[in-house]
Amino acid sequence: METISVPKGFKVTPEQFEQLAYAEQLARMELTKDGELIVMSPTGGEAGRKNRRLTQQIGNWTDRDGTGEAFDSSTVFILPNGARRSPDVSWIKLDKWNVLTLKEKQGFPPIVPDFIIELVSPSDLKNQRYKDLQAKMQEYINNGVQLGWLIEPEAKTVEIYRIGNPVEILKNPQTLSGENILPGFILNLNEIF
Repeated sequence: METISVPKGFKVTPEQFEQLAYAEQLARMELTKDGELIVMSPTGGEAGRKNRRLTQQIGNWTDRDGTGEAFDSSTVFILPNGARRSPDVSWIKLDKWNVLTLKEKQGFPPIVPDFIIELVSPSDLKNQRYKDLQAKMQEYINNGVQLGWLIEPEAKTVEIYRIGNPVEILKNPQTLSGENILPGFILNLNEIF
């Protein structure tokens, strides 16, 4: 099997992105608003374990709450700016989700999540992609995400992104509140930090 290296700045059309994404099921990919293809490396064991714990907590709350749908990192959303993005964890209000057609739900949903989480992995730090993740978080907010958490386990910090507010940075929080976006949701960070 031949491996390829995607050069930084390599661009594809949205249609080419869909063909690649469906053909290459092993790779996680995103497409920027400018058409730059981003191929993300698979996570290691620790990052995968922490991602699962994040997804489980929001999933359990979502099932009890019943006001929305939660998604894992394999879901690609088409943002209003044209980017195809795949947050580690996302949540959408049920009334917004139910407006989509079955075809839209089965493909890459053309919808902005209300809430997202991105988890900084060791490979993100090693490859100096932290600033890219911060830019991605701002892109989510600029496209209508109401609340976003960028969690950096190694430094035990969380950056909280909200529409119309500066980024809030918390050092070593034990829990995070879903605020008025996910009322009653409390994320326990014990297994993440």
